[in-house]
Amino acid sequence: MKKFFGVLSNFFKPTQSKYPSDSATEPAKITQSKVLVIVYDPVMDETTGTTLSQQQSWYRTSDLITSFMLDMIQISGGMARYQIVQRVDLDEFPAKTDGFRYTPQEYMNVLRGTIPPHMPQEVNYNAIISQFNILQRVARNEIDEVWTFGFPHAGFYESTMGGPGAFWCNAPPLKNTEASKRRFVIMGFSFERYVGEMLEAYGHRAESIMEKTFSKLSGEANLWKRFMQYEKIAPGKAACGNIHFAPNSQQDYEWNNLTPVKSECYDWQLNFPNFKGDVRMVGASEWGSGEIRAHHKWWFNHFPRVAGRKNGIHHNWWQYVAAPQNVII
Repeated sequence: MKKFFGVLSNFFKPTQSKYPSDSATEPAKITQSKVLVIVYDPVMDETTGTTLSQQQSWYRTSDLITSFMLDMIQISGGMARYQIVQRVDLDEFPAKTDGFRYTPQEYMNVLRGTIPPHMPQEVNYNAIISQFNILQRVARNEIDEVWTFGFPHAGFYESTMGGPGAFWCNAPPLKNTEASKRRFVIMGFSFERYVGEMLEAYGHRAESIMEKTFSKLSGEANLWKRFMQYEKIAPGKAACGNIHFAPNSQQDYEWNNLTPVKSECYDWQLNFPNFKGDVRMVGASEWGSGEIRAHHKWWFNHFPRVAGRKNGIHHNWWQYVAAPQNVII
């Protein structure tokens, strides 16, 4: 009987927390990510071989990649480093979820507004994942994430996440992708847009991942909520805002508001996690006076990237943003 109660008591012992213990000295780790790049740039004129991006005088994908990767090194303080391990250029329009593909003429009619876009608009992610063996390659650590480049109406989300335990990443998680054995992100960029818009897509990814990272914490312990505060929603307590709202923004994308407000953004950049009450008056000149790329670089540059861990969460947020498999859920 004594043995029985001894065994029974094991069921009621508190389970060990899956969160690591706090540390003031654990070094901030660099995340090095291997990327598969898939470019959809169909030939629009078979005679000349002119592609869609060339015909429309849109940006060169190579230039976008180079500039974006340099920005990532700069804004993360070297904590998020990307390596392109393979680039695939495709002469095709990606298939939609119902199998539809645009022809060059159909697509130009949509672009000119003479016919509506095909519905459903969403690209067939399952087909892409299968075609490029993405789950297997992630599982074998050959790649860590995927960057797709397309065009207006291509049907890509700005970002979406797959893998076991995948969660909302500015889009619903990809179903039936557990075979990857770890989480991964597929980014959806456009060569019709420039680097600022790439940073915006990455910014929404970061928002989703950090929201999940801090989701079990409330009140003052939820530092992500504090980081995102801006004057309109937290009068007198603005911090760094979010990807759409600067500290003084009154509406979406208003990064050119000249009205100064009190903000603790310098405290985040200079003193985190040991805040010193460094509150200053800031306005649009701090983040580029309305220029999208400048604002987003300013915002990301305030992400913590120092040593230590509190409440089980690293003080280097790039260990989550660039590597979502590190998020404990």
